[in-house]
Amino acid sequence: MTHFIEIQYIGFMKTFKRLNRLPLREEIYEHLKEAIVTLQLSPGQKIKDSDFAKEFGTSRTPVREAFKKLEIEGLIESLPSSSTRVTELNAEEAQNSFTVVAALQSLAARQAIPNLKDDDIMKLKEANQALKLALDEKNIRSAVESDDEFHHVLVIGSRNKEIEQVLANITPKIRRLEFAKFGSITGLDSVQQHDEIIQAAKSGDAELTAKLVEENWLSLGRLLVGSKTI
Repeated sequence: MTHFIEIQYIGFMKTFKRLNRLPLREEIYEHLKEAIVTLQLSPGQKIKDSDFAKEFGTSRTPVREAFKKLEIEGLIESLPSSSTRVTELNAEEAQNSFTVVAALQSLAARQAIPNLKDDDIMKLKEANQALKLALDEKNIRSAVESDDEFHHVLVIGSRNKEIEQVLANITPKIRRLEFAKFGSITGLDSVQQHDEIIQAAKSGDAELTAKLVEENWLSLGRLLVGSKTI
């Protein structure tokens, strides 16, 4: 198992090219976050700043800064042995994250309704159509991206930067769980739920839209977390 992880780690590192855009720490952070969320870096896998510094063609300082941000967001953790690893998936933490995200997404939807235009409703429809296609093709990356695009319309529509920022910090934990358990997700019709959200938003019913958005996230959480240990 350890040998497999080492091979996977080396293979992942070889996919990187030297980064040239600034700020470098943010570039590194985004690359590492995506790798963690999409499980290219596995839960529990040890990572070294020196390895990434070499691969990115930079000093260890921006890598360490990226590590700090990832640790604050709970995606990596420092160990007593002075090593760093990707955090394990944890059922209790995942359930807590879903509860918070559902509440914030619901609040965003409620605040967004008075601000939505016809173009925003069209964006919701297009994102949901893309989600349906991705689910039919069992393309997890496209499905996650389409779902993000759908909910992002409402988050941006809320015009509340605080909600947007908190969600940006928490949502990656949920998305990582989706990648881990995508094949076992059954019984959730996100496309139909999204259609209901669109209809409520189009009618201007802020309370109904907020309620439907919250249930959409909570139902996903129940399926992903369930009663079994992750």
